[in-house]
Amino acid sequence: MKSQRQAQILELISEQNIETQNQMMEALAARGIKSTQATLSRDIKELQLVKKLSPNGGYHYVVPAQENDEEHNTRLRNIFRECVISFDVAQNLVVIHTLPGFANGAASALDNMDIPELVGTIAGDDTAFLAMRDSASAVAFCREIEAML
Repeated sequence: MKSQRQAQILELISEQNIETQNQMMEALAARGIKSTQATLSRDIKELQLVKKLSPNGGYHYVVPAQENDEEHNTRLRNIFRECVISFDVAQNLVVIHTLPGFANGAASALDNMDIPELVGTIAGDDTAFLAMRDSASAVAFCREIEAML
């Protein structure tokens, strides 16, 4: 039932400018699907719907545009490249020094990249610690950082 309802919601917002949850409830009811406002609210959250400005000045629900993985990784690499000052390896840890206030951004960028050897990051103001699976992974990752910078 839930998957059918959510599929109908996606279909509705692609066909109509649904501005409110009440409008969505009515449109679903017209299709024979009864729902409560609370259920719709959960569906909207799970589907990650956002409101977009309509040509008439109002707002309507849409599925957010997804940037492709290559664009995403390029943006993350650019952020990382602009804030890292230095890096070093200590066994399976990589220590990264950034401009003040940028360690969290660098760590977040790395967390969002698909790096299987990266176990996790911890960041302060200008220093980030990256836990790698093993020492060899840490050394190899430092080579990648060097190439990135």
